[in-house]
Amino acid sequence: MADYTTNELLACTAARVLEDRKAVFVGTGLPMIAGLLAQRLHAPNMLIVFEAGGIGPQVPVLPISVGDSRTIYRAIAASSMHEVMSMSQAGYLDFGFLGGAQIDMYGNLNTTVLGPHGSPKVRLPGSGGANDVGSLSHKTILIMRQDKRKFVQKLDFITTPGYLQGGNSRYEAGLPSGSGPFRVISQLAVFDFEPVSKRMRIFSVHPGVDVKTVLENSSFEILVPDEIRITQPPTKDELDMLQKIDPVGMVIAKR
Repeated sequence: MADYTTNELLACTAARVLEDRKAVFVGTGLPMIAGLLAQRLHAPNMLIVFEAGGIGPQVPVLPISVGDSRTIYRAIAASSMHEVMSMSQAGYLDFGFLGGAQIDMYGNLNTTVLGPHGSPKVRLPGSGGANDVGSLSHKTILIMRQDKRKFVQKLDFITTPGYLQGGNSRYEAGLPSGSGPFRVISQLAVFDFEPVSKRMRIFSVHPGVDVKTVLENSSFEILVPDEIRITQPPTKDELDMLQKIDPVGMVIAKR
């Protein structure tokens, strides 16, 4: 049995994608933990940007939300949502984190409705800043649970563009060249996108998970590379740091 939880695996896997001397737009929950973990272990000069306006903080422990006062602890700026979105539009944000209720093979996300838009079965929170993050960040990291209801052939609504219809369609629609989904991280695997078709492809499967299980939990065909990597499990240093970041167990269970 693994000596780590799913949330710990997701947080560590996401943190490893982040790079030093890059700017990352983080949201509440796992993205926030991943950003703090990366900053403390391998990316000390990474610029964390919170949606509510905290820019470049050195956060002591996990904030409750992006509006918590701790998001401006030792920050270089206590700004505003308008300023943060302007930074995104100007092309200053390297990484953005997103989640969603549905995702398709091209990384498009739905966080608006389930069912017809005019008479939905479920009305979801909507875009918030998600469209801005997915449209304008250089790379987006998508974290979400995987099953056939979430990995769907066709979205009920496109809230946030991924690679749209694949190929060059994202760039032909006027979105910044070189931007788009970079990784999708689920409880089963990590995915990237095939460079030409822009279709979702297995990047690595998590320890104890086989390719068949990954494919069975998607309503669309996921591409399978010739070589299958195994996701590196969390290290002791990562697990110890997660406990320091989230000492009361808001997202990471207390040990």
